[in-house]
Formats: sequence, C-alpha cells, structure tokens
Amino acid sequence: MFTAAVPFFFVPILIHSQNPPPPQSSTSDSPSSGTSSAKPGSKKYSHANDFLIHGTVFNEKALSFPDVQIRIRRAGEKKFHWETYTNFRGDFAVRVPQGSSYEMLVHVKGFADQTRTVDAKNGGIEERIAFQMEPAAEGKR
Repeated sequence: MFTAAVPFFFVPILIHSQNPPPPQSSTSDSPSSGTSSAKPGSKKYSHANDFLIHGTVFNEKALSFPDVQIRIRRAGEKKFHWETYTNFRGDFAVRVPQGSSYEMLVHVKGFADQTRTVDAKNGGIEERIAFQMEPAAEGKR
C-alpha cells in the first residue's frame, strides 16, 4: 500500500504583549493638544453619494471598442478632471460628484471625437451611455 507524505509547515504566531508606542510629532507647528494626526483640511471622502457614469463604446461595425480614451470635466471648465479607458469589452465606468453637469469627450486615433453632456443634478445616481464611433475624414487622421 502506498502512503503519501503530507508536508507540514510551521507558521509562528507572534503575540504582542505591549501596546504600540504613540505616534511622534515631527513638526513644531503642530497643535500642542495632539488630538489629530491627520493633515489640516483633509477629509475622508465617501463615494456613497457619487454619480456613476458607465457605458460602452462601439466601432463603426457595432463591435466593442477597447482602449478608447474617455475624459470628463465639469461643464464650462477647461481642464479635464477624470480620465479612463475602455476595457476589452468596450465598457467604462467613472464616479463623479453629484450636483453638476459634466462634459464627456471620447477620443481614439483615426475616429472622430464625440462629446456628450451628462446631468448629475436631478437626484439620479447613474447614467448609462453608448457611443458609436465613426471614422474620421481623410484629412483628420
């Protein structure tokens, strides 16, 4: 009769009997009370009230389009604050704060850029969007 040996691994468990030392303050301009170790003005952000923009990008043959750049900014602003790329299925998802309108720019080389406005003011929590990319004119490639 054949018997297989089963390896046994010993994993040491360390037990700390002392409490860890309190954090040390490295700056002299910190408050003397020492009640807060966080940076002044920093807050924990919860995504519970965010607006979700998710969608799919298709090519001119109605097939999923991977690696397409999606850029999002607040309506009326110049700088884009959010950016992502579509996955292998052409899907994307971006969380943005509620209460504003957003402009989306969909860009991929060789195709005409598309823009869309998303309204995140009306109390909804998400919006589903689909884009069908069209080849760019010959002069714009």
